[in-house]
Amino acid sequence: MSTIELTRFKVSEDKADELVAARPGMLADFAADRKGFVGAQLVRLPGGEWLDIVEWETPEDFAASREKGGNLPGIARFFAAIDSLITAEEGTLAG
Repeated sequence: MSTIELTRFKVSEDKADELVAARPGMLADFAADRKGFVGAQLVRLPGGEWLDIVEWETPEDFAASREKGGNLPGIARFFAAIDSLITAEEGTLAG
């Protein structure tokens, strides 16, 4: 079963366009550098909040990705647009 990463964060209105513009580079860097990366969905919520839903093959792949942090330019650019973390959760895809 796949591991799902759910990260909710805040982005100020003046950085929202930068976040969206940085997304393709982040996904490309994840695909090139992160073993077990399956895909991701970015959801814009009310009040400057966003939800990033990322699928990993295994919990170990997710843990290894976390350790790398913003190690590549595309990932670092995306992370730089985030003002604050609200929640970070991990689960298993049920269906």
